[in-house]
Amino acid sequence: MDRSFWKLFAASATATCADGVVKVSLPLLAASLTTSPVLISGLTAFAFLPWLLFGLPGGALADRVDRRRAMSVVNVVRAVLLGGLVVLIATGTGGVAVLYAAAFALGICQVVYDSADRAILPQVVGRRGLEKANSWLTVEETVGKDFVGPPLGAALFGWFRAAPFLGPAIGFAVAAVLVLAVPGRFRADRTEPATLRADIREGVSWLWRHPVLRSLTIYSGLIAALMSMGTSLTVLYALDTLALSPSLYGLLFAAMGVGGLAGSALVGPLTARLGRPRASTLAVAIAPVMSVLLGTVTQVWAAVVWFSGVAVGVTMWNVLSMSLRQAMIPAGLLGRVLGAHRVVLWGGIPLGALLGGVLAGMIGVPAVFTVSGLAQLGVVVLVHRLVHRHRRLIEESFAR
Repeated sequence: MDRSFWKLFAASATATCADGVVKVSLPLLAASLTTSPVLISGLTAFAFLPWLLFGLPGGALADRVDRRRAMSVVNVVRAVLLGGLVVLIATGTGGVAVLYAAAFALGICQVVYDSADRAILPQVVGRRGLEKANSWLTVEETVGKDFVGPPLGAALFGWFRAAPFLGPAIGFAVAAVLVLAVPGRFRADRTEPATLRADIREGVSWLWRHPVLRSLTIYSGLIAALMSMGTSLTVLYALDTLALSPSLYGLLFAAMGVGGLAGSALVGPLTARLGRPRASTLAVAIAPVMSVLLGTVTQVWAAVVWFSGVAVGVTMWNVLSMSLRQAMIPAGLLGRVLGAHRVVLWGGIPLGALLGGVLAGMIGVPAVFTVSGLAQLGVVVLVHRLVHRHRRLIEESFAR
């Protein structure tokens, strides 16, 4: 990894830590205002709804502009949004509706940022460096979103409800400056100008015609939607089922961070030993099995183990699947195709989250995790068949 990558890493790590604080603080604030599973899961629905509405134009935008500058502008917008939220909370006007609006606005920012963030990486490290670079970025995401951000956000929330949103506002502002230090030209090469609609159509068409990525996108979207049935209720599971305090809820994410780091460290050795198809099958199967088990326990220590196991599988699968997409998609199409992929990947999460909230009112929060895991295992079988049927194409994509 050269200096350009480490500059990108520093900018990404700063933004990720800020995101980690917000990730735990918004649900905690919502849980302090309502105990309704539907309203709590609605926060997740609003956070991911922008992927369904704006994922395609967001991806097309990443192929039209300087991706580095796009990341910087988005971080500035996120800083301003959180600054405004601090004022509303401090003045006592930050109700559930305000939290929904904030989650939705931050979700729009995430659409543009993620489309540019992942599309820029092959230009920085090249195809052969993708798995190593993605592993490093996954480590910093795990540390920021699980180890550092959530415990800090939970601690600040216990002190003053507006405090967990002030620090991230500053963090995003700093990240906006840091990303501009990455040297290079990061506008995608274009053969001819096209309309935004034509760009979107080209990205969707390329993805739909690809024999591996089309099916992989559909299966990943199903898994994400099914998983969100349980994850959208994590705050209620921690506070009610496990009877944790808000500060200990943040430490639960730190335990997941341990699993995430382990998963990131295992990707390289397992891929070398098993090959990418077998490693992918193993990775995608771990989280559903752990979700099934999670619904059967109410002891804190057991829940910590299961949450850590979920993080191992999710992290391994994220690294392997993202590296595969980056290796297979042409550089000039990367933003648009990833945007189309994420519309399917994240677009089903609002429905999954709301379904989880409704089910929780009928069968209880722990049982939702079990139902979610069992349903995911059915999709795992489809993923296994896909990656083994196309194993030669998958391996060849990384040798180019």
